[in-house]
Amino acid sequence: MIKIKPPNSYFEEDGGNIRIVWRNTLYADFEKNLLEKAIKRKFKIKAELKVEDGYLRINHENKELGNFVIFLIQNYLREFLRNKYTKRRVLYIHEGMNIPLLGYNAFGLIDRGTNLIQVRGSTGCNVSCIFCSVDEGPYSRTRILDYVVDVDYLLKWFNEVAQFKGKRLEAHLDGQGEPLVYPFIVELVQGLRENPNVSVISMQSNGALLNDKLIEELAEAGLDRVNLSIHSFDPEKAKMLMGMKDYDLNHVLEMAEALINAGIDVLFAPVIIFGINDMEAESFIEFARKIGAGKRWPALGFQNYVPYKFGRHPSVKFLSFKKFYNWLRELEEKTDMRPLVLKPEHFGMHKRRFIPLEFHVGEVVKVKIILPGRIEGEMLAVARNRLIEVINTNAKVGDEIKVKIVRTRHGIYIGTPIK
Repeated sequence: MIKIKPPNSYFEEDGGNIRIVWRNTLYADFEKNLLEKAIKRKFKIKAELKVEDGYLRINHENKELGNFVIFLIQNYLREFLRNKYTKRRVLYIHEGMNIPLLGYNAFGLIDRGTNLIQVRGSTGCNVSCIFCSVDEGPYSRTRILDYVVDVDYLLKWFNEVAQFKGKRLEAHLDGQGEPLVYPFIVELVQGLRENPNVSVISMQSNGALLNDKLIEELAEAGLDRVNLSIHSFDPEKAKMLMGMKDYDLNHVLEMAEALINAGIDVLFAPVIIFGINDMEAESFIEFARKIGAGKRWPALGFQNYVPYKFGRHPSVKFLSFKKFYNWLRELEEKTDMRPLVLKPEHFGMHKRRFIPLEFHVGEVVKVKIILPGRIEGEMLAVARNRLIEVINTNAKVGDEIKVKIVRTRHGIYIGTPIK
Protein backbone atom coordinates (compact mmCIF):
# COMPACT_ATOMS: atom_id res chain seq x y z
CA MET A 1 0.00 0.00 0.00
CA ILE A 2 1.35 3.42 -1.04
CA LYS A 3 0.50 6.42 1.16
CA ILE A 4 0.79 9.91 -0.34
CA LYS A 5 0.50 13.26 1.40
CA PRO A 6 2.58 16.14 -0.07
CA PRO A 7 4.01 18.77 2.32
CA ASN A 8 1.49 21.27 3.74
CA SER A 9 -1.36 19.30 2.19
CA TYR A 10 -3.99 16.70 2.92
CA PHE A 11 -6.56 14.80 0.87
CA GLU A 12 -10.33 14.60 1.05
CA GLU A 13 -12.76 12.49 -0.97
CA ASP A 14 -16.05 13.84 -2.27
CA GLY A 15 -18.05 11.43 -4.37
CA GLY A 16 -16.10 10.82 -7.52
CA ASN A 17 -13.53 13.50 -6.79
CA ILE A 18 -10.29 13.50 -4.84
CA ARG A 19 -9.55 16.88 -3.33
CA ILE A 20 -6.11 18.04 -2.26
CA VAL A 21 -6.18 20.90 0.24
CA TRP A 22 -2.98 22.94 0.17
CA ARG A 23 -1.95 25.16 3.08
CA ASN A 24 -5.52 25.13 4.43
CA THR A 25 -6.73 27.88 2.08
CA LEU A 26 -6.43 26.43 -1.44
CA TYR A 27 -7.68 23.25 -3.01
CA ALA A 28 -7.88 21.39 -6.29
CA ASP A 29 -10.26 18.61 -7.33
CA PHE A 30 -9.26 15.64 -9.48
CA GLU A 31 -11.63 13.08 -10.92
CA LYS A 32 -10.78 9.81 -9.24
CA ASN A 33 -11.46 7.68 -12.32
CA LEU A 34 -9.22 9.87 -14.49
CA LEU A 35 -6.30 9.38 -12.09
CA GLU A 36 -6.93 5.64 -12.10
CA LYS A 37 -7.04 5.61 -15.92
CA ALA A 38 -3.76 7.55 -16.09
CA ILE A 39 -2.15 4.94 -13.83
CA LYS A 40 -3.54 2.12 -15.98
CA ARG A 41 -2.17 3.67 -19.20
CA LYS A 42 1.26 4.21 -17.66
CA PHE A 43 1.74 0.98 -15.66
CA LYS A 44 -0.77 -1.44 -17.25
CA ILE A 45 -2.29 -2.17 -13.86
CA LYS A 46 -5.63 -1.52 -12.22
CA ALA A 47 -5.13 0.71 -9.20
CA GLU A 48 -7.68 1.61 -6.58
CA LEU A 49 -7.40 5.04 -4.96
CA LYS A 50 -8.79 5.73 -1.51
CA VAL A 51 -8.53 8.63 0.93
CA GLU A 52 -7.96 7.85 4.62
CA ASP A 53 -6.81 10.15 7.43
CA GLY A 54 -5.75 12.84 4.96
CA TYR A 55 -3.59 10.43 2.92
CA LEU A 56 -4.17 9.19 -0.62
CA ARG A 57 -3.77 5.41 -0.53
CA ILE A 58 -3.02 3.26 -3.58
CA ASN A 59 -3.33 -0.53 -3.38
CA HIS A 60 0.17 -1.20 -4.82
CA GLU A 61 3.74 -1.14 -3.56
CA ASN A 62 5.31 0.32 -6.72
CA LYS A 63 7.28 3.41 -5.62
CA GLU A 64 7.51 4.59 -9.22
CA LEU A 65 3.71 4.59 -9.33
CA GLY A 66 3.58 6.76 -6.22
CA ASN A 67 6.07 9.22 -7.68
CA PHE A 68 4.00 9.33 -10.87
CA VAL A 69 0.82 10.24 -8.96
CA ILE A 70 2.66 12.94 -7.00
CA PHE A 71 4.00 14.32 -10.28
CA LEU A 72 0.51 14.41 -11.80
CA ILE A 73 -0.98 16.18 -8.80
CA GLN A 74 1.79 18.73 -8.37
CA ASN A 75 2.08 19.39 -12.11
CA TYR A 76 -1.58 20.28 -12.46
CA LEU A 77 -2.25 21.65 -8.98
CA ARG A 78 -1.80 25.31 -9.88
CA GLU A 79 -3.95 24.97 -12.99
CA PHE A 80 -6.95 23.71 -11.01
CA LEU A 81 -6.47 25.76 -7.81
CA ARG A 82 -9.51 27.21 -6.10
CA ASN A 83 -10.01 29.36 -3.02
CA LYS A 84 -11.32 27.28 -0.13
CA TYR A 85 -13.56 30.11 1.10
CA THR A 86 -14.85 31.73 -2.08
CA LYS A 87 -14.70 28.56 -4.24
CA ARG A 88 -13.43 30.77 -7.05
CA ARG A 89 -10.67 29.82 -9.45
CA VAL A 90 -7.23 31.01 -8.33
CA LEU A 91 -4.47 32.33 -10.57
CA TYR A 92 -1.07 31.67 -8.99
CA ILE A 93 1.34 34.54 -9.76
CA HIS A 94 5.00 33.51 -9.70
CA GLU A 95 8.34 34.84 -10.94
CA GLY A 96 8.31 32.76 -14.11
CA MET A 97 5.26 34.70 -15.33
CA ASN A 98 7.18 37.99 -15.18
CA ILE A 99 4.10 39.90 -13.99
CA PRO A 100 4.76 43.29 -12.34
CA LEU A 101 3.56 43.67 -8.77
CA LEU A 102 3.00 47.43 -8.97
CA GLY A 103 0.06 49.12 -10.63
CA TYR A 104 -2.97 47.05 -9.59
CA ASN A 105 -5.19 47.36 -6.54
CA ALA A 106 -6.01 43.69 -5.88
CA PHE A 107 -2.55 42.15 -5.44
CA GLY A 108 1.07 43.19 -5.18
CA LEU A 109 2.32 46.39 -3.55
CA ILE A 110 0.82 49.86 -3.16
CA ASP A 111 2.79 53.03 -2.37
CA ARG A 112 0.68 56.00 -1.29
CA GLY A 113 3.55 58.40 -0.71
CA THR A 114 4.31 57.54 2.93
CA ASN A 115 6.62 55.19 4.82
CA LEU A 116 3.81 52.58 4.81
CA ILE A 117 3.73 50.02 2.00
CA GLN A 118 0.59 47.95 1.50
CA VAL A 119 1.39 44.31 0.84
CA ARG A 120 -1.32 42.24 -0.86
CA GLY A 121 -0.52 38.57 -1.34
CA SER A 122 -3.96 37.32 -2.29
CA THR A 123 -7.61 38.12 -2.81
CA GLY A 124 -10.68 36.44 -1.35
CA CYS A 125 -12.38 36.50 2.03
CA ASN A 126 -13.94 34.05 4.45
CA VAL A 127 -16.80 36.41 5.35
CA SER A 128 -19.24 38.54 3.34
CA CYS A 129 -19.68 41.73 5.36
CA ILE A 130 -22.87 43.53 4.41
CA PHE A 131 -20.92 46.79 3.95
CA CYS A 132 -17.88 45.36 2.11
CA SER A 133 -16.37 48.02 -0.15
CA VAL A 134 -15.32 45.48 -2.81
CA ASP A 135 -18.16 42.93 -2.61
CA GLU A 136 -15.86 40.18 -1.34
CA GLY A 137 -16.45 36.83 0.30
CA PRO A 138 -18.37 33.62 -0.36
CA TYR A 139 -21.53 35.49 -1.40
CA SER A 140 -19.95 37.98 -3.80
CA ARG A 141 -22.04 38.70 -6.88
CA THR A 142 -19.34 40.46 -8.87
CA ARG A 143 -15.93 38.89 -8.15
CA ILE A 144 -15.20 36.02 -10.53
CA LEU A 145 -11.53 35.27 -9.89
CA ASP A 146 -8.92 35.19 -7.11
CA TYR A 147 -5.15 35.61 -7.16
CA VAL A 148 -2.30 34.28 -5.02
CA VAL A 149 1.22 35.69 -5.35
CA ASP A 150 4.18 33.41 -4.65
CA VAL A 151 5.78 34.59 -1.42
CA ASP A 152 9.36 34.69 -2.73
CA TYR A 153 8.26 36.75 -5.71
CA LEU A 154 6.29 39.14 -3.49
CA LEU A 155 9.27 39.59 -1.15
CA LYS A 156 11.58 40.21 -4.12
CA TRP A 157 9.40 43.07 -5.34
CA PHE A 158 9.00 44.40 -1.81
CA ASN A 159 12.76 44.52 -1.39
CA GLU A 160 13.11 46.61 -4.55
CA VAL A 161 10.42 49.01 -3.37
CA ALA A 162 11.94 49.18 0.12
CA GLN A 163 15.36 50.08 -1.27
CA PHE A 164 13.76 53.03 -3.04
CA LYS A 165 11.59 54.11 -0.10
CA GLY A 166 14.29 53.90 2.56
CA LYS A 167 14.42 52.74 6.18
CA ARG A 168 11.81 52.71 8.99
CA LEU A 169 9.07 51.34 6.77
CA GLU A 170 5.80 49.82 7.90
CA ALA A 171 4.74 46.78 5.88
CA HIS A 172 0.97 46.61 6.13
CA LEU A 173 -0.67 43.33 5.11
CA ASP A 174 -4.12 44.01 3.76
CA GLY A 175 -6.05 43.41 0.55
CA GLN A 176 -9.35 42.95 -1.17
CA GLY A 177 -10.39 40.40 1.41
CA GLU A 178 -8.86 38.68 4.43
CA PRO A 179 -5.02 38.57 4.58
CA LEU A 180 -5.10 35.29 6.55
CA VAL A 181 -6.48 33.61 3.42
CA TYR A 182 -2.98 34.07 1.99
CA PRO A 183 -1.40 30.58 2.18
CA PHE A 184 2.11 31.90 2.96
CA ILE A 185 1.18 34.44 5.62
CA VAL A 186 3.75 33.27 8.19
CA GLU A 187 6.54 33.07 5.60
CA LEU A 188 5.60 36.54 4.39
CA VAL A 189 5.90 38.00 7.89
CA GLN A 190 9.23 36.20 8.38
CA GLY A 191 10.59 37.54 5.10
CA LEU A 192 9.49 41.09 5.86
CA ARG A 193 11.03 40.93 9.34
CA GLU A 194 14.37 40.01 7.77
CA ASN A 195 14.26 43.13 5.58
CA PRO A 196 16.55 45.78 7.14
CA ASN A 197 14.29 48.61 5.93
CA VAL A 198 11.21 47.33 7.77
CA SER A 199 10.51 48.55 11.30
CA VAL A 200 6.85 47.61 11.72
CA ILE A 201 4.72 44.77 10.33
CA SER A 202 0.97 45.21 10.72
CA MET A 203 -2.04 43.36 9.38
CA GLN A 204 -5.76 43.81 8.84
CA SER A 205 -7.89 40.83 9.86
CA ASN A 206 -11.42 39.84 10.82
CA GLY A 207 -9.82 37.32 13.19
CA ALA A 208 -12.07 34.37 12.36
CA LEU A 209 -9.23 32.28 10.88
CA LEU A 210 -6.89 32.83 13.82
CA ASN A 211 -6.03 30.01 16.22
CA ASP A 212 -3.50 29.62 19.01
CA LYS A 213 -0.93 27.86 16.83
CA LEU A 214 -1.12 30.47 14.06
CA ILE A 215 -0.86 33.32 16.56
CA GLU A 216 2.26 31.75 18.05
CA GLU A 217 3.78 31.38 14.58
CA LEU A 218 2.95 34.97 13.63
CA ALA A 219 4.40 36.26 16.88
CA GLU A 220 7.61 34.30 16.37
CA ALA A 221 7.79 35.50 12.76
CA GLY A 222 7.68 39.12 13.93
CA LEU A 223 4.14 40.47 13.48
CA ASP A 224 3.74 43.69 15.48
CA ARG A 225 0.06 44.64 15.25
CA VAL A 226 -3.31 43.38 14.07
CA ASN A 227 -6.07 45.82 13.14
CA LEU A 228 -8.97 43.61 14.17
CA SER A 229 -12.35 44.04 12.49
CA ILE A 230 -15.02 43.32 15.09
CA HIS A 231 -18.27 45.19 14.48
CA SER A 232 -20.59 44.15 17.31
CA PHE A 233 -20.57 42.41 20.69
CA ASP A 234 -24.00 40.96 20.06
CA PRO A 235 -23.44 37.49 18.52
CA GLU A 236 -26.49 37.64 16.25
CA LYS A 237 -25.84 41.20 15.13
CA ALA A 238 -22.19 40.28 14.50
CA LYS A 239 -23.30 37.41 12.26
CA MET A 240 -25.59 39.78 10.37
CA LEU A 241 -22.87 42.38 9.84
CA MET A 242 -20.33 39.75 8.80
CA GLY A 243 -22.86 38.18 6.47
CA MET A 244 -22.13 34.68 7.80
CA LYS A 245 -24.40 32.47 9.90
CA ASP A 246 -21.42 30.51 11.25
CA TYR A 247 -19.40 33.55 12.39
CA ASP A 248 -18.17 32.84 15.92
CA LEU A 249 -17.84 36.11 17.84
CA ASN A 250 -16.63 34.45 21.05
CA HIS A 251 -13.77 32.79 19.18
CA VAL A 252 -12.64 36.11 17.73
CA LEU A 253 -12.78 37.80 21.13
CA GLU A 254 -10.67 34.98 22.57
CA MET A 255 -8.20 35.38 19.73
CA ALA A 256 -7.94 39.12 20.44
CA GLU A 257 -6.74 38.31 23.96
CA ALA A 258 -4.45 35.59 22.63
CA LEU A 259 -2.81 38.08 20.26
CA ILE A 260 -2.06 40.47 23.12
CA ASN A 261 -0.77 37.64 25.32
CA ALA A 262 1.57 36.64 22.48
CA GLY A 263 3.00 40.16 22.31
CA ILE A 264 1.11 41.29 19.21
CA ASP A 265 -0.63 44.63 19.70
CA VAL A 266 -4.31 44.93 18.77
CA LEU A 267 -6.22 47.87 17.35
CA PHE A 268 -9.98 47.33 17.17
CA ALA A 269 -11.35 48.66 13.89
CA PRO A 270 -15.16 48.44 13.88
CA VAL A 271 -17.08 49.89 10.95
CA ILE A 272 -19.75 52.10 12.51
CA ILE A 273 -23.15 52.07 10.83
CA PHE A 274 -25.28 54.61 12.66
CA GLY A 275 -28.54 53.17 13.85
CA ILE A 276 -27.06 49.65 13.93
CA ASN A 277 -23.90 49.50 16.07
CA ASP A 278 -22.96 53.07 17.06
CA MET A 279 -24.49 52.50 20.50
CA GLU A 280 -21.83 49.83 21.14
CA ALA A 281 -18.90 52.24 20.90
CA GLU A 282 -18.39 52.39 24.67
CA SER A 283 -18.44 48.59 24.84
CA PHE A 284 -15.56 48.49 22.35
CA ILE A 285 -13.63 50.95 24.47
CA GLU A 286 -14.30 49.01 27.65
CA PHE A 287 -13.21 45.71 26.10
CA ALA A 288 -10.05 47.26 24.62
CA ARG A 289 -9.10 48.56 28.06
CA LYS A 290 -9.94 45.26 29.72
CA ILE A 291 -7.60 43.15 27.58
CA GLY A 292 -4.81 45.72 27.28
CA ALA A 293 -5.09 46.64 23.62
CA GLY A 294 -3.18 49.59 22.23
CA LYS A 295 0.16 49.23 23.98
CA ARG A 296 2.23 50.84 21.19
CA TRP A 297 -0.48 52.26 18.96
CA PRO A 298 -4.05 53.47 19.47
CA ALA A 299 -6.39 50.80 20.77
CA LEU A 300 -9.34 51.79 18.58
CA GLY A 301 -9.83 52.91 15.02
CA PHE A 302 -13.54 53.51 14.53
CA GLN A 303 -14.43 53.65 10.82
CA ASN A 304 -17.34 55.46 9.25
CA TYR A 305 -19.38 53.35 6.84
CA VAL A 306 -18.92 54.65 3.30
CA PRO A 307 -20.81 53.26 0.28
CA TYR A 308 -18.55 52.37 -2.67
CA LYS A 309 -19.50 51.87 -6.31
CA PHE A 310 -18.47 48.21 -6.47
CA GLY A 311 -19.27 47.39 -2.85
CA ARG A 312 -22.35 46.27 -0.94
CA HIS A 313 -24.93 48.85 0.02
CA PRO A 314 -27.05 48.11 3.09
CA SER A 315 -30.16 50.27 3.47
CA VAL A 316 -28.64 52.69 5.96
CA LYS A 317 -28.00 56.40 6.09
CA PHE A 318 -24.46 57.63 5.43
CA LEU A 319 -23.20 60.03 8.09
CA SER A 320 -20.99 62.88 6.87
CA PHE A 321 -17.39 62.76 8.02
CA LYS A 322 -17.81 66.12 9.76
CA LYS A 323 -20.56 64.66 11.95
CA PHE A 324 -18.61 61.40 12.36
CA TYR A 325 -15.52 63.19 13.70
CA ASN A 326 -17.70 65.31 16.02
CA TRP A 327 -19.15 62.04 17.32
CA LEU A 328 -15.62 60.72 17.94
CA ARG A 329 -14.59 63.85 19.82
CA GLU A 330 -17.66 63.62 22.02
CA LEU A 331 -16.78 59.98 22.68
CA GLU A 332 -13.26 60.99 23.68
CA GLU A 333 -14.62 63.47 26.20
CA LYS A 334 -17.18 61.04 27.60
CA THR A 335 -14.87 58.02 27.99
CA ASP A 336 -11.44 59.69 28.33
CA MET A 337 -10.17 57.23 25.69
CA ARG A 338 -7.70 59.02 23.44
CA PRO A 339 -6.98 59.18 20.61
CA LEU A 340 -10.17 58.22 18.78
CA VAL A 341 -9.69 60.82 16.06
CA LEU A 342 -6.65 59.19 14.51
CA LYS A 343 -3.84 60.90 12.63
CA PRO A 344 -0.88 59.47 10.69
CA GLU A 345 1.55 60.49 13.43
CA HIS A 346 -0.21 58.15 15.86
CA PHE A 347 1.25 55.31 13.77
CA GLY A 348 4.61 56.87 12.98
CA MET A 349 3.47 57.55 9.42
CA HIS A 350 5.03 60.38 7.47
CA LYS A 351 5.35 61.44 3.87
CA ARG A 352 7.97 59.83 1.64
CA ARG A 353 8.74 60.28 -2.03
CA PHE A 354 6.47 58.37 -4.37
CA ILE A 355 7.72 55.68 -6.67
CA PRO A 356 7.73 57.66 -9.94
CA LEU A 357 4.60 57.29 -12.05
CA GLU A 358 5.12 55.49 -15.35
CA PHE A 359 2.05 56.98 -17.03
CA HIS A 360 0.01 60.17 -16.91
CA VAL A 361 -3.73 60.68 -17.21
CA GLY A 362 -4.78 61.02 -20.85
CA GLU A 363 -1.74 59.20 -22.21
CA VAL A 364 -2.34 56.57 -24.90
CA VAL A 365 -0.29 53.43 -24.33
CA LYS A 366 0.14 50.20 -26.25
CA VAL A 367 -0.29 47.32 -23.78
CA LYS A 368 -0.36 43.54 -23.76
CA ILE A 369 -3.24 41.75 -22.06
CA ILE A 370 -1.75 39.16 -19.71
CA LEU A 371 -4.43 38.17 -17.16
CA PRO A 372 -8.19 38.16 -16.73
CA GLY A 373 -9.54 40.62 -14.19
CA ARG A 374 -11.71 40.15 -11.12
CA ILE A 375 -14.99 41.40 -12.60
CA GLU A 376 -16.71 41.14 -15.96
CA GLY A 377 -15.26 43.47 -18.57
CA GLU A 378 -11.92 43.85 -16.75
CA MET A 379 -8.53 42.58 -17.93
CA LEU A 380 -4.99 43.16 -16.70
CA ALA A 381 -2.36 44.48 -19.04
CA VAL A 382 1.34 45.21 -18.80
CA ALA A 383 3.49 48.05 -20.08
CA ARG A 384 6.73 49.65 -18.76
CA ASN A 385 6.96 46.99 -16.04
CA ARG A 386 3.64 48.01 -14.50
CA LEU A 387 0.19 46.43 -14.37
CA ILE A 388 -2.74 48.35 -15.83
CA GLU A 389 -6.37 47.52 -15.09
CA VAL A 390 -8.20 47.76 -18.39
CA ILE A 391 -11.94 48.28 -17.93
CA ASN A 392 -14.89 48.01 -20.30
CA THR A 393 -13.02 45.67 -22.61
CA ASN A 394 -13.64 42.43 -24.43
CA ALA A 395 -9.94 41.85 -25.13
CA LYS A 396 -8.41 38.43 -24.50
CA VAL A 397 -5.14 37.28 -22.93
CA GLY A 398 -2.36 37.73 -25.49
CA ASP A 399 -4.00 40.66 -27.30
CA GLU A 400 -2.03 43.85 -27.84
CA ILE A 401 -4.25 46.92 -27.71
CA LYS A 402 -4.10 50.65 -27.14
CA VAL A 403 -5.56 52.11 -23.96
CA LYS A 404 -6.08 55.60 -22.66
CA ILE A 405 -4.91 56.04 -19.08
CA VAL A 406 -7.77 57.44 -16.99
CA ARG A 407 -6.33 57.04 -13.50
CA THR A 408 -2.85 57.05 -11.95
CA ARG A 409 -3.57 57.90 -8.29
CA HIS A 410 -1.12 56.24 -5.90
CA GLY A 411 0.45 54.37 -8.80
CA ILE A 412 -2.72 52.37 -9.48
CA TYR A 413 -3.30 52.51 -13.22
CA ILE A 414 -6.65 52.22 -14.96
CA GLY A 415 -7.12 52.43 -18.70
CA THR A 416 -9.91 52.21 -21.25
CA PRO A 417 -9.47 50.70 -24.71
CA ILE A 418 -9.38 52.93 -27.76
CA LYS A 419 -9.45 52.07 -31.45
